[in-house]
Amino acid sequence: MIMMFVPKMDAAVSSSLRVGFYRRSCPAAESIIARTVRRAVSQNPDIGAGLIRLHFHDCFVRGCDGSVLPKAERDHPANNPGLRGFNVISKAKRRIERICPNTVSCADILAFAARDSSQILGRINYPVPAGRRDGLVSSFNEVTPNLPSPRLTADQLIQNFASKGLSADEMVTLSGAHSIGRSRCSSFSDRLYNDPSLDRNYAATLKATCPANGGSDPTVAMDPATPNRLDNTYYAELRAGRGLLTTDQTLAESPATRGYVDMNARFGVAWAGKFARAMVKMGSIDVLTGNQGEIRRRCSMVN
Repeated sequence: MIMMFVPKMDAAVSSSLRVGFYRRSCPAAESIIARTVRRAVSQNPDIGAGLIRLHFHDCFVRGCDGSVLPKAERDHPANNPGLRGFNVISKAKRRIERICPNTVSCADILAFAARDSSQILGRINYPVPAGRRDGLVSSFNEVTPNLPSPRLTADQLIQNFASKGLSADEMVTLSGAHSIGRSRCSSFSDRLYNDPSLDRNYAATLKATCPANGGSDPTVAMDPATPNRLDNTYYAELRAGRGLLTTDQTLAESPATRGYVDMNARFGVAWAGKFARAMVKMGSIDVLTGNQGEIRRRCSMVN
């Protein structure tokens, strides 16, 4: 059963974005994006995780303006080669441009694609307020100061998300997106030999995949229990010491966030509703609207 959540819109969201923004100007836009995403995720579930992460990485650097898609941000080590789904966004954009030229922004396509991925992989559906415009700048140098690194503590994560207007509860809730997708060994290999919070058996499994000499950099599933399902099992894994990244396990270890982890582990439907609301709120970070920015013709470059 797909759960439809209708989040209560913050005033800051509803004043600049609205649900059904393309109802008259391009009524087929959302269905075109949904079909494109569904086809890609059916072939490779990791693409769904990549699309959710793309939206997150976009919103945390210069706001939700599609700046992650052009070369400057896209080629940053935090995004390349780890991020996936760029081709899906480009394909959806080309299909929309054929029937509604210069109408639908790449930033909105990212937001819709993240929602569609949540629905496919987690049966979490929610209306997406739209009306974002695409930014004119993509900056390599702004990625590191804005994106949380995989080695931050819980307090540092709280500060990072607070700088974007998101609460500690929303930070822990959005971290549930780590129940899908994959991570490179280099993002957590330092934990395998000196982190007592990591479950011993889980560490042994990871060591079998990640070479001790660091010669290659393979990937492993973020959530060993349900790697292709967006669900609250992620939080149960954290409580068992099976968080992959430092930023995962610290949520269960820190007094500032442990309570949120426990609640999310116990109440899956409640977590799903919070996830939908947090995604909508995240999607409103520093958006460009009205005559700001532009509508790109190609998502990979500014006009």
